[in-house]
Amino acid sequence: MQNNIPLCEKFLLTVKEASLYFNIGENKLHRIVSEYVDSDFKFVIQNGSRTMINRKKFEDFLNNTTSI
Repeated sequence: MQNNIPLCEKFLLTVKEASLYFNIGENKLHRIVSEYVDSDFKFVIQNGSRTMINRKKFEDFLNNTTSI
C-alpha cells in the first residue's frame, strides 16, 4: 500500500521530503539537523537510523531565524 499523503499534511518529514517542502537543499538540512539536534526547538526525531523532521516545529524554527 502506497502512502499518498501530501507533504503539507504530514506530521513528520524525511530530510528529502523536507528539502522539497521547504526548498532547502538536502545537504543544508543535514547540517541544520546536526547543529540543532539538541536545541530547544526539538524539531529532530530519530526513528532508528532515519532522521525525521517535525514539520510544524521546523516551520517555527524558520520563522524565528533570519538566516540558515
